[in-house]
Amino acid sequence: MPKFNILYLHSHDTGRFIQPYGFPVETPNLQRLAEEGVMFRNCHCVGPTCSPSRAGLLTGQCAHSSGMLGLAHRGFGLNDYSQHIIHTLKKVGYRSILAGVQHVAKNKEVIGYDLVLPTKGDATVANAAREFLLSRPQEPFFMSVGFTDTHRSFPKVEEDGSYESPPPLLPDHPAVRKDMAEFKAGVRRLDHHMGMVLSALDEAGLRENTLVVCTTDHGMAFPGMKCNLTAWGTGVMLMMRGPGLPKGLVLDSLVSHMDVYPTICDLVGCEHPPWLQGYSLLPLLEGKAEEIREELFAEVTFHAAFEPQRGVRTQRWSYIRRYLDDLSVVLPNIDDGHTKSYLLEQGLRDMRHPREALYDLVYDPMERCNLAERPEYASVLVDMRNRLDRWMRETRDPLWDNNLVLPETGVLVTSPNQTSPRETAEWCHDAQVFLDMLVR
Repeated sequence: MPKFNILYLHSHDTGRFIQPYGFPVETPNLQRLAEEGVMFRNCHCVGPTCSPSRAGLLTGQCAHSSGMLGLAHRGFGLNDYSQHIIHTLKKVGYRSILAGVQHVAKNKEVIGYDLVLPTKGDATVANAAREFLLSRPQEPFFMSVGFTDTHRSFPKVEEDGSYESPPPLLPDHPAVRKDMAEFKAGVRRLDHHMGMVLSALDEAGLRENTLVVCTTDHGMAFPGMKCNLTAWGTGVMLMMRGPGLPKGLVLDSLVSHMDVYPTICDLVGCEHPPWLQGYSLLPLLEGKAEEIREELFAEVTFHAAFEPQRGVRTQRWSYIRRYLDDLSVVLPNIDDGHTKSYLLEQGLRDMRHPREALYDLVYDPMERCNLAERPEYASVLVDMRNRLDRWMRETRDPLWDNNLVLPETGVLVTSPNQTSPRETAEWCHDAQVFLDMLVR
């Protein structure tokens, strides 16, 4: 019989922009959760787009190994839905429940949840999750509760943002400040909705017997963040609270979403499935190790448009490689909003990405100063290139051997210079169209 329940709370596009990570927004419920459990300050997703990142956590694999090279609603899916964590947990006695967004299947029925709660909008998600918890279920459960509060479009606010401060990656301009004011309204609403679910655990007497895993899919939906392999794109909040876990522990260890699945296996006492690529967090939680990995990898292949990138990071270095022949900014992969509109006026369409980028995370934590062409960093560059090549080869990355496979049907954008994916989406069935866009 399982030892405890599992509550998986997750959001869209929040990054680490919440109070426990030091950002200027009040999220008292998430702050309390962090203080009552373990907070990971250096956790990253497997890919800073919605479906690949979620698939990484829920299958314990990198995006291309799970099959999720792009978005579920654009035609992509898991190679094998039996690899989803709910099926491993079912074998040891767990019932699975879904409330709200899941984003790893166009049709949620193929995932195999035992119960899908009817919801429409984040308020109903919170209420449905509360009702289930307040029913005091006797059978051990894994419940996924997903919110879209911080996904664009953001809530409209009356204030013009005059007293806001954008992240240092973005210009301090009225349009950006207005965008941030609206985004922060979404963050506060997210905190409220997650707080409703967490309070239901207390009211139902389930708190002491429930493992809470709280995270997001990837970085914020702003230019240079979501769909980028810097920490602004891959960096995510991750907090865990539950039976036997330390309280008030804050860890700087380098960890991945992929590490959650094997950790849950260890906590519930079941074997690791053979496909897992992550590492258990238990040595960190038990104080037996300061690190469980020397490096982690992330990737983008498709979002709204084709934008193949691969990256590797260590505690000190970040290396990013781009594969498109055209290094223009891929505009459809930047969500529409005040900030994007302002940057388009300032020449965003004419900007170019570097083919390779190397960043020193100690002296350049914003990942803005590219060292790849500086001879004094040649040995570091070679080392990071080799790490990435080895991973791509060992995991059979389709970019490594030009073996890109597309879904039978899917809405994909083929031009990086179009502004909005909604206006320019094309039906594409031929992987060669995209392979021809790659640097050989």
